[in-house]
Amino acid sequence: MTLPEHLYSTNNFPELKNDLMLRAARGEKTERVPVWVMRQAGRYLEEFRAMRAENEFFKVCQTPELACEVTLQPIRRFQLDAAIIFSDILVVPQALGMTVEMIPGKGPSFPEPLKLPEDLSKLDKDVDVNKTLGYVFDAITLTRHKLEGKVPLIGFSGAPWTLMCYMIEGGGSESMSKPKQWLYKYEEASHQLLNILTKVIIDYLVGQVIAGAQLLQVFESHAGHLCARTFNTFALPYLSIIARQVEEKVRAQGKEPVPMIIFAKGAHYAIEDLAQSGYEVVGLDWTVNPKTARHQTQGKVTLQGNMDPGALYASKEEIRTIVREMLEQFGTQQHIANLGHGIYPTIDPDHVEAFVDAVHSISEEINLDSKKKN
Repeated sequence: MTLPEHLYSTNNFPELKNDLMLRAARGEKTERVPVWVMRQAGRYLEEFRAMRAENEFFKVCQTPELACEVTLQPIRRFQLDAAIIFSDILVVPQALGMTVEMIPGKGPSFPEPLKLPEDLSKLDKDVDVNKTLGYVFDAITLTRHKLEGKVPLIGFSGAPWTLMCYMIEGGGSESMSKPKQWLYKYEEASHQLLNILTKVIIDYLVGQVIAGAQLLQVFESHAGHLCARTFNTFALPYLSIIARQVEEKVRAQGKEPVPMIIFAKGAHYAIEDLAQSGYEVVGLDWTVNPKTARHQTQGKVTLQGNMDPGALYASKEEIRTIVREMLEQFGTQQHIANLGHGIYPTIDPDHVEAFVDAVHSISEEINLDSKKKN
């Protein structure tokens, strides 16, 4: 399928009709809490499963028309306040020359993971993201047009430590013992790899903004495998560099920087530091107490999260109760409602709808009550 040339133009995007997410991310006043969901385009949706039945996972990621279609699927179903481009964090290791396979029932697998520091020589350190990851940029531009301004579009990347984990472990792991071994045995090589990844991630995120992404999220999904000491040495410095340099490089391209979200799963020990790391939004997993996070961040950032994904198995009535408790703890300003991680594949879509609708109605109700009291 050949797309009309104008669909790839970044000069004539439709006017944005719903900017709640952008305003909340910037800390501006909102009439209700915006809501989106991690993995909102995924296996819990029948239409996604139908797409995947005919197309290999990375084929969907690498085909702009397919990635666009999958991105739009949850937007058609639910009153969400943002779309997130369909892709995968492991496209960055692929861009560096590594082979990544998505194995049904197992997940991502690297047939030849990095084992020793000398393996770093196998990586392509001069990545041209426009060539290797241009399909993501095309998908973003196309999706911005297909969204017709309904909601903003989020771009994303995995964080350096999280990508390092997969590249050395070779896939998922409960302990991530192999990459952790690198931190203690091969400290210099670890920093070398993290620097390589950081450079590519910065270029990749800047390219997404140029292509039309209106927010960016950085997934530090394996932060929970680190202690505070190793997080502060091998994760936080690189996250800060990414936030700072993405902003600088976007400005250098003559574009306005977009709000950035850092989601460091399991990094409850680092919330205060993350609030000062250059991101406008700090995402929280479901183990974090919202009131504690508010106290720790002192209004410096917007908070995102953090309902337990498992709560979507509850009845719709119970989901409303849980959402109310969450919103009352966060407050309705400087908050983006989300789950504390991605949707499970076995969740009933009707319960996702109940979650989204509850955020809408309850946050409006709380805001109205607050106005009456004042």
